[in-house]
Amino acid sequence: MASVNKVILVGNLGADPEVRYLPSGDAVANIRLATTDRYKDKASGDFKEMTEWHRVAFFGRLAEIVNEYLKKGSSVYIEGRLRTRKWQGQDGQDRYSTEIVADQMQMLGGRGGSGGGGGGGDDGYGGGGYGGGGGRGGDMERGGGGGRASGGGGGASRGGSGGGGSSRPSQPAGGGLDEMDDDIPF
Repeated sequence: MASVNKVILVGNLGADPEVRYLPSGDAVANIRLATTDRYKDKASGDFKEMTEWHRVAFFGRLAEIVNEYLKKGSSVYIEGRLRTRKWQGQDGQDRYSTEIVADQMQMLGGRGGSGGGGGGGDDGYGGGGYGGGGGRGGDMERGGGGGRASGGGGGASRGGSGGGGSSRPSQPAGGGLDEMDDDIPF
C-alpha cells in the first residue's frame, strides 16, 4: 500500500531565520513556526487558543529566499514532509528530533510586510504555482531560482477564489476601455 508524508502549515515565525552553509556551499535555513488552534471550552463556554511550535528546515535556493525575505512575525504557508533525526546528546544518550523539511513556501501578508514576488522550479508534482492572489505574496518551490513568476497578480489561488485582499480603493465605473490599465495580470 502507498504511503503519504505531507505537511501543510500556515503560521508565523517566532524568530528570525537561522541560516548556515554546508561544506558544499548549499544554504540551510531553520525557522520556528507557530500555529494556533482556537476552540470553545465545553466547561466554561470561553474560547481558548492552543499554540504549537514547529521546526522547519529549508535547503538550497529556498533557504536563501527564507533568509532574505522572512523575519520574526512573518506569516507564511509551507508544504513539506516530516523527518525524524537521531542524534547523541552531550551525555551520550540517543535523542530524536522531528522537523518539517519544506518543499514549498509562500509568503503571506501585504506588500508592506513580508510578501513579494518570486519564482521557483518544478518539484515534479505537476501543476503550476499558486498564482499569488492580490497582495498575498510570492510562491516559491524548492529546486530552482528561475521559472514561473507569481505573486502580485489577480490570479486564482489553488484552494479558493481569485482576487485576494487588495487594499486599493475601488475605481468609479465608466470611461470605457480607454481608461483600463495596460498591465493585465494574466
